Amino acid sequence: MQPDSLSFIFLNAFLINNFVLALFLGLCPFVGVSQKLETAVPMGIAVIVVMFVASVCAYAINLVLVRFGIEYLRLISYIAVIASAVQLVEMTIKKFSPTLFRMLGIYLPLITTNCAILGMALFQTFNDYSFGQSLIYSLGAGAGFTLALTLMAGLREKLQLANLPDSATAAAISFMLAGLLSLTFMGFAGLGS
Repeated sequence: MQPDSLSFIFLNAFLINNFVLALFLGLCPFVGVSQKLETAVPMGIAVIVVMFVASVCAYAINLVLVRFGIEYLRLISYIAVIASAVQLVEMTIKKFSPTLFRMLGIYLPLITTNCAILGMALFQTFNDYSFGQSLIYSLGAGAGFTLALTLMAGLREKLQLANLPDSATAAAISFMLAGLLSLTFMGFAGLGS
């Protein structure tokens, strides 16, 4: 598989360099929203939408900034775009699903400060991806984020039914699960070579 092929770019962002479990980006919503599948999946979809919009905008902004030689404004420009995209998603969810809006709570606005989204915009810029490659990269990164949220939520729901010792509190067992998932995903690192 060629490193610049669309399938490799998607697989790289989805599994090999999963933003949450391999690069450790976006851990706040990963730990906070992954208690139930009914909140993890919509949060993952919201992150995919925000990543897609941020990718399109970051690509266009980067073209303009390079054209005028003001690349030093990338970071602040990307942050403004991400905040705007999150506001758009938040207003849409609030309008069409108020119960989901209440279930996601504070974690929905926290997508704004989600370093996975900013990292995606910066990584696609520094890898010098074309427009199509940027879109595939953002979809792979968002799908990988959703996969991590869904896996963690499923495991946490199963653990609620298990008899655990008192020393295994909810936070402790969650971090142990996250570590084991991360070790599992680090095993995909060999696919990239």
